[in-house]
Amino acid sequence: MTEEDQDQDQELEIPEGSVRNILEQDSLKWVFVGGKGGVGKTTCSSILSILLAEVRPSVLIISTDPAHNLSDAFQQRFTKTPTLVNGFSNLYAMEVDPSVEEETGSTEGMDSLFSELANAIPGIDEAMSFAEMLKLVQTMDYSCIVFDTAPTGHTLRLLQFPSTLEKGLDKMMSLKNKFGGMINQMTRLFGIDDEFGEDALLGRLEGMKDVIERVNKQFKDPDLTTFVCVCIPEFLSLYETERLVQELTKFEIDTHNIIINQVLYDDEGMHCNCRC
Repeated sequence: MTEEDQDQDQELEIPEGSVRNILEQDSLKWVFVGGKGGVGKTTCSSILSILLAEVRPSVLIISTDPAHNLSDAFQQRFTKTPTLVNGFSNLYAMEVDPSVEEETGSTEGMDSLFSELANAIPGIDEAMSFAEMLKLVQTMDYSCIVFDTAPTGHTLRLLQFPSTLEKGLDKMMSLKNKFGGMINQMTRLFGIDDEFGEDALLGRLEGMKDVIERVNKQFKDPDLTTFVCVCIPEFLSLYETERLVQELTKFEIDTHNIIINQVLYDDEGMHCNCRC
């Protein structure tokens, strides 16, 4: 290494390791935390939600990872209903699985018809379940919602849900307009009462479409939404993080924080706690 290179290295300053910019951004409503499996997403999202609870009136952390670890992180059982975290007065947690659950008796009535129409469009079933969860969350008075997401592929699909559902509902509405009274015929075929017929079905679709359009717009607003990428100092993790950032850019979702986990500081400087 030349003297010039050494001088340049000395001039370089290691940026401060901080999420202070997130805590100070009062306008943030949605904070997604994601990355490759096993990099510590749940730990980071849990810590972030605790820090946010110190500066926000109320915070909700939601695990959308089918392999939930949120209950383990807080040593408390969570379900799909928001539950106050022990030791806090303004931090709530819930665990949801963004997929359509089959319920007893769901083969009858409007839910059956709605499900049949939904399944005709690839990917819209999960999107609708996610939309229902977002619709529920929006009725709650939380100043900030933190998402502890699944590994990268599942997370990218989740973030596509608003656009997928918006396009899917438009398609379903166009089919309704094209085929006129076919839905009424289908409701009679399924033995559905008139009060749960075409008007009720389309009303449900329109209501969901309004929510999705609003959420989709919020997700693309950097004042309201940000994505925190978590990785470890290993090639595959860094490579996947780069891909994640590129995909988030395509979705027009802001990301300006990357947490590099398993990095330790001591008197001699920085080193990683991994096999690399």
